[in-house]
Amino acid sequence: MSIASAPTSAPARSGYGGLELLVAGEWLGIEGRDSQPVLNPATGNEIGRLPVATTGDLDRALEAAAEAFPVWRATTPEHRANVLHGAAALLRERVEDIAWQMTLEEGKPIRESRGEVLFTAGIIDFLAGEAMQTFGKVIPGAVPGGTTLVLSEPVGPVAAFSPWNYPLTVPTRKIAAALVAGCTMVIKPAEEAPTSGLAVARALVDAGLPAGVLNVVFGDPAHISEHLIGSPIIRMVSFTGSTAVGKHIASLAAAGAKPCMLELGGHAPVLVFDDVDVDSVVAQLVGSKFHNNGQSCGSPCRFYVQDGIYDQFVARFAQLTKAIQVGNPLDESTELGPLISGRRIDSMEHLVQDAIEQGASIVAGGAAIPGDGYFWQPTALADVPEDALIMNEEPFGPVAAISRFSTEEEVVERANRLPYGLGSYLFTSSLPRALRLPSLIQAGMVSVNACNLGGVDTFFGGVKESGYGSEGGPEAVAAFLRPKLVTYAV
Repeated sequence: MSIASAPTSAPARSGYGGLELLVAGEWLGIEGRDSQPVLNPATGNEIGRLPVATTGDLDRALEAAAEAFPVWRATTPEHRANVLHGAAALLRERVEDIAWQMTLEEGKPIRESRGEVLFTAGIIDFLAGEAMQTFGKVIPGAVPGGTTLVLSEPVGPVAAFSPWNYPLTVPTRKIAAALVAGCTMVIKPAEEAPTSGLAVARALVDAGLPAGVLNVVFGDPAHISEHLIGSPIIRMVSFTGSTAVGKHIASLAAAGAKPCMLELGGHAPVLVFDDVDVDSVVAQLVGSKFHNNGQSCGSPCRFYVQDGIYDQFVARFAQLTKAIQVGNPLDESTELGPLISGRRIDSMEHLVQDAIEQGASIVAGGAAIPGDGYFWQPTALADVPEDALIMNEEPFGPVAAISRFSTEEEVVERANRLPYGLGSYLFTSSLPRALRLPSLIQAGMVSVNACNLGGVDTFFGGVKESGYGSEGGPEAVAAFLRPKLVTYAV
């Protein structure tokens, strides 16, 4: 493993800042409000103060969403699409500043941040195109001269909550799909990485989004979720985060019979059969596993490798893992930056130590990197037993757990044994197996012979305790629409 020097301070660019709330079309700072620090995970230093929404701010945001809803739903689909296309263009123009701030507060390498901005702009453009597809249908009436219509109507004001790991992509998927459908929204992006959610809000406002259609708040997650979801103004909830919190959010929504879109935790199995090209497969998997430091719900986690290539796979995986360049995430050559917080370091230590006690061996990394910030060595564990914590709890970090298997039936059973079902990966040169196994794997998304869980135009979601609904594709817009049956007899 190559380790570059960690930054001691943020380099001067345009300056980190712009930490505000957006309520009823007004940008609100810390004046007259409590605030909380935003930290640079590469140094542990405070880089800004984020305003905490008061109860009054939340009520104003709810009222603004309610007042803007009849106006926004009455706009033409073409107008909504034009606003979104304009916002996407602004994100592309502002890519360097947005990526710099994202890296500063979230820690992902600048190249990944830049890619996230451009990917997100593509998502907005695709969903904007879906605005022209939000139509219903006409059904011949059951009586002579009668007609039946099925209309697609926006569900209403939405409360949304998004995490820090993809701080631009995840909130934008929610915002863009809701706006396309004609809904208004109050969203709470992650306090750890707030500038990305604010960046898309600014782009939308600058592109002509009316006041009150989108409101952005920050603060105590429990207080905000209970206040927003409990309001009769909110008619739908969209949440991305952990399974435990998602279940609580769902219970809050159930009290008001409000539908939810939940994209929750994952623990993606990787099934590697002994008929593959080991070097090619390992290169893909190492790149995917350590993307965003493994802090991704779709990250490969449990690597099941067939006996015939197991030793070769482990050796090559360890070799490439040790070669990863760790360091200052603002350096263009860096491949792995810091974890988001010290809590993630503690979690990695706990999971690795437990695996060793259960009989696993460390073949690469395995420890925190001394010095400032929250840096952890990219790590690979071999011969990890099924009862180790890391094979049962989502690691959400740069630790790969590798285990061997013998038969197809065995590995499918092991892949499906957890309550999670978000992403999964399958590598084989057998066409019959490649066609047969995806239907046997209990997951919302299966990637065959590639590390690809979709693009700007595809469904993204899971099954079982990984949630329900879609964060992408046409399905995402459909979630914010409700059918209405209208019958006529003339």
